[in-house]
Amino acid sequence: MSVREIKRKYTTMDDRYPFNLDIVRRFDGLAFSAPVTIIVGDNGCGKTTLLEGIAAAAGSILISGEHMEKDHSLSPAFELAEDLKIIWSLKSNNGFFFRAADFITYTRSVATMREDARAKIEEIKQRDPYSLEVLPYAKTYHELRSLYGEGLEKRSHGESFFDLFQARFRPGGFYILDEPEAPLSPQNQLTLLAMIHEMTKEGAQFLIATHSPIMMAYPYADLYEVQNGVLEPAIFDELSHVQLTRDFLHTPDRYLRHLFN
Repeated sequence: MSVREIKRKYTTMDDRYPFNLDIVRRFDGLAFSAPVTIIVGDNGCGKTTLLEGIAAAAGSILISGEHMEKDHSLSPAFELAEDLKIIWSLKSNNGFFFRAADFITYTRSVATMREDARAKIEEIKQRDPYSLEVLPYAKTYHELRSLYGEGLEKRSHGESFFDLFQARFRPGGFYILDEPEAPLSPQNQLTLLAMIHEMTKEGAQFLIATHSPIMMAYPYADLYEVQNGVLEPAIFDELSHVQLTRDFLHTPDRYLRHLFN
């Protein structure tokens, strides 16, 4: 595995975000004993903020390949990162930080880059068919075609998601994924788990925040649940998400009749 432990260097007592969140105030550290670590918690518990801080401390890039510093919305993550120390077993330059909200933005930006490169190639060829000026644009165009085929935007949401991940996963990487199940059907969530499992065989490590009981069921993961602002080790069958989902599927009328009366 790439990361052995994340430690809190010191506790910043501050009423500003993100230090005013309970999960940040009470976070002492996290030891990794499995190649997949899954964090579970309700909306608003701060798990995304914690992942952002860890990603900043790890020097992760975004799924787009850009550095996190370029996204000004992530400035608080770098403040939190100053409080965190990552202990590596083997420092990895591979990996990325993925947020479900970034997915659509990135597919559109890839389409724009590809079309801009294609248009520039046509413009240069019309001016001078033998100009070497075309080379960098041709390289960009063919690299994007090689990675993503005709384009992520031409595939279904789930298909383009897998195209993107297959193109960007590398052996030995440290991948921080925030709600990766968001664009996926239940069947495709199982496919993602299979993909993650294959990558762990090649030395990849994953830190995942999720609301999906399917993702939580990955049998080789360490599970943690945010309870009262504290990250606590958890057991799959005892997770509140799992219990509620199971109860709902067994007796949906019990829950729905209170909503529609």
